[in-house]
Amino acid sequence: MQGKVALEEHFAVEETLQDSAVFSPEADWPELKARLLDIHDRRLREMDAHGIEMMLLSLNAPAVQAIPDRIRAGEIARRANDFLADQILRRPGRFGGFAALPMQSPDLAARELERCVRELGFCGALVNGFSQLSDGASGVYYDLKAYWPFWAEVERLDVPFYLHPRNPLPRDSAIYEGHRWLLGPTWAFGQETAVHALRLMGSGLFDAYPRLNIIIGHMGEGLPFSMWRIDNRNKWMSEQNRYPAKRKIADYFRENFHITTSGNFRTQTLIDAMLEIGVERILFSADWPFENIDHASDWFDAAPIAETDRQKIGRDNARKLFKLDRSNR
Repeated sequence: MQGKVALEEHFAVEETLQDSAVFSPEADWPELKARLLDIHDRRLREMDAHGIEMMLLSLNAPAVQAIPDRIRAGEIARRANDFLADQILRRPGRFGGFAALPMQSPDLAARELERCVRELGFCGALVNGFSQLSDGASGVYYDLKAYWPFWAEVERLDVPFYLHPRNPLPRDSAIYEGHRWLLGPTWAFGQETAVHALRLMGSGLFDAYPRLNIIIGHMGEGLPFSMWRIDNRNKWMSEQNRYPAKRKIADYFRENFHITTSGNFRTQTLIDAMLEIGVERILFSADWPFENIDHASDWFDAAPIAETDRQKIGRDNARKLFKLDRSNR
């Protein structure tokens, strides 16, 4: 398929580059490093070879979210966003941007998001999970009421928010001891992000701000498969899920969330997601440079789905969600 839009595609700046070293064997780090730092060379060749018209770029992980000092986090976010804006200006038809945000401070994050959208023309924000606080040993999740003014700004600006994974902090990682292979994309990324997404859904956030659009990757971090059970476990019992939200969790998932194919190139999983959340809420992505563009594109282009669905997932849904056909973006 030609004309695809991919939106979980990463880059790094020098200050955040080393954050990605833990996600590859030492022997593969030179290759991953080169992929992260390149934007206009190999990346574009890979896009051209595999029918990707546009990439929406985002900073690598955990980056800003792992900087406990909120002032420093804000400085790195601003620097990375300015760098990305310069790269987009070189090829505005091929690249768009997600803002990196210092979520350690809801106010700083809201102001940086407004700057990135209004001044830099970014399509939204991508945040790497929870943010570490001043002690570095604890993190904050964005369902907390302190973040609701930030979410009000996201809704006002009418841009999507991509909730991207990161590993749990050491104090929360005891379950992985002796099985470190489960960290990262294998399992811990999905588990961590799914819990964060469920916290947002159960908090009542989407009752207060019903026009929010949240994106999660990797075919929904396991949530499409689990949605029925979340709302229906022990259904005969007199007391069901107790949370501040007014509706079923599945309602928010289907109305406020979008998922991408990033790093999960499996037809059975795609079909399950289509049945659960609907084809209009699924978006093509590769997860470059951590996954291969050819692996993502070759699978997606040949997946046994209707061509109308392929066009929606591969291009049309992203163009509508991010308003890519409007002259002000």
